[in-house]
Amino acid sequence: MNQKVYFAGSIRGGQDDIQLYHDMIEYIKKTDIVLTEHIGDMTRSISEQSRSEDALIYDQDTSWLRECDLVIAECTHPSLGVGYEMAYAEKFNKPVYIFYQNERTKLSAMLKGDPYFHIDTYTSKEELFQKLDAILKAF
Repeated sequence: MNQKVYFAGSIRGGQDDIQLYHDMIEYIKKTDIVLTEHIGDMTRSISEQSRSEDALIYDQDTSWLRECDLVIAECTHPSLGVGYEMAYAEKFNKPVYIFYQNERTKLSAMLKGDPYFHIDTYTSKEELFQKLDAILKAF
């Protein structure tokens, strides 16, 4: 308990699931620290940043990835950024748990084909939360 969790989800392309991201983050926060709470901020405006702002985001996110104890990613919406985060986490030997809704998407072969990642599907939020419980209790 009280491990540092890096939550990843598609920010620019996954706004349809912002409520799910928010709920997942709040659920994880019941027992652990979420370094990336802003992913579930439902009031946040999504817009293009300048190159210098993007560099700051990159620096902060990669710092959090090095600091975290594990990564939990919701990957129903494809995202280049989330894919990069998963590879970065693997580079630093961080446990990575990827969830997605199989009926809504086909997960990238680059993730599914990598035996390093723990990948699971879900059909309901309740099922997802049960799977999160098992992961969080295991640490």
